[in-house]
Amino acid sequence: MATGQETEADLEAYDELETRIERIANVGNAAGILRWDQEVIMPEGGTPARAKQLSTLSSLSHELLTDERTGELLETLEDQDLEGEQAAVVREVRRQYDRATSVPQDLVEEISETTSNAHPTWMEAREADDFSIFEPTLEKLVELKREYATHVDSDADPYAVLFAEYEPYLDLETAERVLERLRDELVPLIEAIDESDAEIETDAFAGEFDDDDQEALARDVLDSLGYDWDRGRLDTAPHPFSSGTQFDARVTTRFDESDLLGSITSTIHEFGHANYTLGLPDEGYGTPLGESRDLTVHESQSRLWENHVGRSRAFWEHFLPIARERFPELEAVSPEAAYEAANQVYDDNLIRVEADELTYHLHIVIRFEIERDLIAGDLEVADVPEAWNDKYEAYLGIRPETDADGCLQDIHWSHGSFGYFPTYSLGSVLAAQLYTAAEDDLGDLDERTREGEFADLNQWLREEIHAHGKRYTTPDLVEEATGEGYTADHFLAYAKSKYGELYDLEGY
Repeated sequence: MATGQETEADLEAYDELETRIERIANVGNAAGILRWDQEVIMPEGGTPARAKQLSTLSSLSHELLTDERTGELLETLEDQDLEGEQAAVVREVRRQYDRATSVPQDLVEEISETTSNAHPTWMEAREADDFSIFEPTLEKLVELKREYATHVDSDADPYAVLFAEYEPYLDLETAERVLERLRDELVPLIEAIDESDAEIETDAFAGEFDDDDQEALARDVLDSLGYDWDRGRLDTAPHPFSSGTQFDARVTTRFDESDLLGSITSTIHEFGHANYTLGLPDEGYGTPLGESRDLTVHESQSRLWENHVGRSRAFWEHFLPIARERFPELEAVSPEAAYEAANQVYDDNLIRVEADELTYHLHIVIRFEIERDLIAGDLEVADVPEAWNDKYEAYLGIRPETDADGCLQDIHWSHGSFGYFPTYSLGSVLAAQLYTAAEDDLGDLDERTREGEFADLNQWLREEIHAHGKRYTTPDLVEEATGEGYTADHFLAYAKSKYGELYDLEGY
């Protein structure tokens, strides 16, 4: 039995650890603001200095985390019988510490500086439609990330090690199993849709829409969903993203004068990410209790709002009148036509971020297979464009004619984010499971959506997901929220029912 003196010492050790990790979190959050600035408003000439700034912050964070004192505190606390939130904090810090202490400091700095310089190189290559411009940078990033994975665990599959950076508690085998099931069950559904004689509205949002008016409508979307403007802002970026903390979670989107629907769905998607961040507990800031539970859960929030809310009939019954106020030319568009246009399945789309809800997952499978082969050494970087184009032809029946529409369309590899892509599909699967559980608890959500009332759904997500931060592992969080283990059953049932009805398919 612990004495009072030992208990007090234990509390002091925990407080010291918490203070230490709060400093680390603050350094990381400051770097996050610099990255946001780089992608949104920084002048093009600022890259060399920004790369060094980010490298310095990355180095400082690494030094704080890997300091001997961090290890001593963890050992002290792991000898105690911690429970609940304290045990979760120690678990999460231990995982970060073990990975960080296995990687040499100079490698951490080199990866940080290389990724900072890679972003403008990727942009240049994309604008020039020339993969060869980006090829040397990508080759270096692949080599650096292989080396990183080897330091973390020399006995493990390097790609599995990198995947665990983004989803540490659902293993790679689970990801592969889910992706294979999606591919096997969605391909026949997509083929049936392609053969369907059903006529659905596809041109409800055809036309030219002014960027400034689209931005005003994007703000209307965020207002309607309940975005907290006191802790957020809206900007534009070539590749939309959100970033920040529970005190400052920012949204970016993009506008194309010929694609009003795209800006709406992009804004809703990024709202889902920011809304999760804003829902994290204020009192947990700077600790794992105030941080999001990895990318599968984060993506589940964006896909839930984008697809289960934003692509529903009920949403368009609610939002179309608001859209008409900004764009009177939509007066003749009915909610049903808007719903059909928002859910059409494309047979000729090359771009992931513009993909429909079903073919989207084949875009993910292609990226997953390519980056897995790159890290394994089974695919040379120079062969990426051809491999990419071949897979698009095999899986989607279309072949990119340009690198910009092909292997240069995503920003992730310029960030060194190998292992990130599977979480998009894993998150979509979880979104359906969470939405089903929310309806089980709250009842049919369509009527609330139709009236523009999103508070109940948001409160459910706050209580079941957001409020826990990283207290639970992903499988445990899913079990707590839904009463069952992580499963693709709900997504596949939802997809078959929704699109079977929309395209009048027999057997669905």
